Amino acid sequence: MEKEETLLRKRFVELSNTAYQRGIITCSDFLNLNELNILHTTPKDLFPIPYKTFGGYVYSERQMAAFLPDAFLYMEESEIQNLYPIRIVKITPVHVKFAEELGHRDYLGALLNLGIERSKLGDILVQEKSAYVFVNETLADFIVSELVKVRHTIVLPQIVESAEFIYEPKFEIVKGTVASVRLDSLLSLAYNSSRSKLTGLIEGARVYVNGKLITSNAYHIKDNDIISVRGMGRFQFRQIVSETKKGRYYVELYKYI
Repeated sequence: MEKEETLLRKRFVELSNTAYQRGIITCSDFLNLNELNILHTTPKDLFPIPYKTFGGYVYSERQMAAFLPDAFLYMEESEIQNLYPIRIVKITPVHVKFAEELGHRDYLGALLNLGIERSKLGDILVQEKSAYVFVNETLADFIVSELVKVRHTIVLPQIVESAEFIYEPKFEIVKGTVASVRLDSLLSLAYNSSRSKLTGLIEGARVYVNGKLITSNAYHIKDNDIISVRGMGRFQFRQIVSETKKGRYYVELYKYI
């Protein structure tokens, strides 16, 4: 793991140097939570220019890193986002009536079976009878021409312009009292489990806050922080609603579903 981490940091530095020397934007592949954490914890003085991350939409988990020369730093955020080499492919069944119930794993498996590397694919958003896949733009046409089936369902992939893509995440509101807004307390509330059972997730390097790996149970969470737990999903800490007479906090979370 240390060798892989060292190589990835070296790759980030190379991308930053190229952007600086040539005055162009350079982008990584899609990065998972662990890779994003490596990026965020790489000493900033190793990068001659800053970076931003984006995955094709506001709530994305898998994201590309873009290293930005000075000329691009004064652009609007929406303009910068349009420069990422990301395309959206919508996958729908040809015959909706006979379509299977397909999940994230089904769509991902079908795409990987085409020989596509996972790093070239961003998030996959599954809806009732379709899925939106964020892909490196070099592969969009290939997917449209080659993907014909997901499991036993015949499908039709189409490229969708970002301006046509509208997404509002679904979530359930979770409210309850906690002794403090420590990470372990909020995990316990979000997943309805004891703090002692959830500390293993934190110590096992499976919990991220705003894309950064957190291994301290006592880490203090702030309003609107996004907490991601590998294999369990993610939630947003919205706010402290009130304080009880016993000194506990009544809080509100948005748990994504």
